[in-house]
Amino acid sequence: MTLLLASLGFGLVTAAVLAIAAVGFTLQFSVTDVLNLAYGAVMVVAAYVAYDVNRAGLNIWVGVVAAAVVGAVVSLVLNRVVYTPFKRRGTSPIALVIVALGMTLILEFGLQAIVGADAVSYHLDEGPGIDLGGLRLSTVQLIILALAVVIMVGVHSLLRYSRLGKAMRATAANPSLARNSGIRTDRVVTTTWAVSGALCGIAGAVFAMDAGSFDATSTDIFLILILAAVFLGGPGQAYGAMLGAVVIGIATEVGAAYVTPAYKDVIAFVLLLGILALRPTGLLGQRI
Repeated sequence: MTLLLASLGFGLVTAAVLAIAAVGFTLQFSVTDVLNLAYGAVMVVAAYVAYDVNRAGLNIWVGVVAAAVVGAVVSLVLNRVVYTPFKRRGTSPIALVIVALGMTLILEFGLQAIVGADAVSYHLDEGPGIDLGGLRLSTVQLIILALAVVIMVGVHSLLRYSRLGKAMRATAANPSLARNSGIRTDRVVTTTWAVSGALCGIAGAVFAMDAGSFDATSTDIFLILILAAVFLGGPGQAYGAMLGAVVIGIATEVGAAYVTPAYKDVIAFVLLLGILALRPTGLLGQRI
């Protein structure tokens, strides 16, 4: 029972980090129709920005804010300089995926050339936290959980109650109809890249906190978990990404406790394949 509670605690924190990242990824995909596989590379760039801020003597949470800003800026540049020109030339979706993979290599190895190959870690006080039987969570982990909840509530409010959120949903559903209805879809797409990029930056910083140490390629495997969460919940579904993150996060950590940590990513994909076999569009995806 103690092992189950301990793995559940780790799973909740993993799910929190995964939810922030997966919601940002699925917002990009649903509104812009770009499968941005450079998302993980942007995460690690933002994580290093937070590291530099922290190393300069500032609180790590100031670094998280800086990571959000950098994530938004890098995402906007990627869209404006890379993806939009290719889309205007009629590049196929599969070719855009190859372009995104190329950008991943450019960002990661360009970053590695600057910062080196050694792993680094933040200077932060984990704090006392709580201990409920076998469920142990540090203060930092509790803050990550609270941050994820606040972000999920914020995304829900944005999508349901704001004009921007309604415009984003309309653009995701039918860009041509949204444009003909007077929605400035170009502005909506640009704003979506900024918002999702900020979430990407935050996810990168809290991922690095949760991992303990990281290097320029640390998010490569985590991107696989993001994709698993997104497709498990339903591609393009923000609420599906939230649900998928919880399922994947808890399943991988509990599975790692009872099987072996080396197979926890395998567990995520076995779970994904099993659910997609029963529901091909994901848990919250619309049936065709």
